[in-house]
Amino acid sequence: MKENYDIERKPHCDSFNLFIVAVLQVCLQYAMGIRMGLYKNYGKNQRYRKNLRNLLLALLLVTIAVLTIFPIYYMVVSSFGAPTEAGGASYSLIPRNFSLDSYKFFFGYSKYSFRWILNSLLVASAVTVSNVIFASLAGYAFAKLRFPGCKFFFFLLLVAMMVPYQVTQVPLYILVVNVLKIQDTYAALIAPTLITCYNVFLAKQFFTSLPTSIMESARIEGCSQPMIVWKIVVPLSKTILSVMAIMTFLGEWNTFFWPFLVSNQEFMQTIQVGLKNFSFANTTYFAPMMAGATVSALPMFILFFALQRYFLEGVTVGAVKG
Repeated sequence: MKENYDIERKPHCDSFNLFIVAVLQVCLQYAMGIRMGLYKNYGKNQRYRKNLRNLLLALLLVTIAVLTIFPIYYMVVSSFGAPTEAGGASYSLIPRNFSLDSYKFFFGYSKYSFRWILNSLLVASAVTVSNVIFASLAGYAFAKLRFPGCKFFFFLLLVAMMVPYQVTQVPLYILVVNVLKIQDTYAALIAPTLITCYNVFLAKQFFTSLPTSIMESARIEGCSQPMIVWKIVVPLSKTILSVMAIMTFLGEWNTFFWPFLVSNQEFMQTIQVGLKNFSFANTTYFAPMMAGATVSALPMFILFFALQRYFLEGVTVGAVKG
């Protein structure tokens, strides 16, 4: 699907750059004024100094918020532009016309566009469910059970966490492609991250903070170990399990390098790998690419807002122990 569109050149808007420069200039002038003693007459005026400090802090927080939100805003706004072959300079911060042509172009450019989204959803969901189940069980075993070699295996887990992810890609690729010969399959996309060392470590640290007396009381009452985990540990671990699910899903959904290595066939590509098909040596379908990026970001926003209460609680897990 290739249609001809007129490329409308719009002047690049420098409002964002001017805002950042203005904020930095205010902070710099204040710092120079302090150094030169321009504010020494206000040294005794605590109220003035407090208001000025709050103003600078507010400017800093607003700047950070703008820097964080601007890429998302620009991505969404650019996705409503015409599917031209021009780069991002063709778009302004406030577009004159909104159009869904880029979304139509994205889903019509390849017959596998919906398949890319489905692949990402299947892979991310399978990896998330697997990690929540197996990583939490492994973390509970390291935290509350005593078995031969417990400390040694946990030490190996810590060593594995210190190894950079990129170092393992070559031997893992050889294993998957040359030995197991499962390239271009869901198994190749899912198997390497069925359970991650970080999630096991995260679960272990959380379960260590749970009172052992609760498990011992349940054991005295006649509960088996699986019943203790299901009836007692899991209800107390909703926060950490939700955090684990969110972080695992987001990480797997955004992964590009490994799916790119093991999915040569277009029908097995994930959405992140599929977006590269809109970029060529001499041209880039910028607006359709932004439309695809916007579509790929929707599940992450939905998941985060659905579980944000547990996520925000999980940020402070371990910070305060009662």
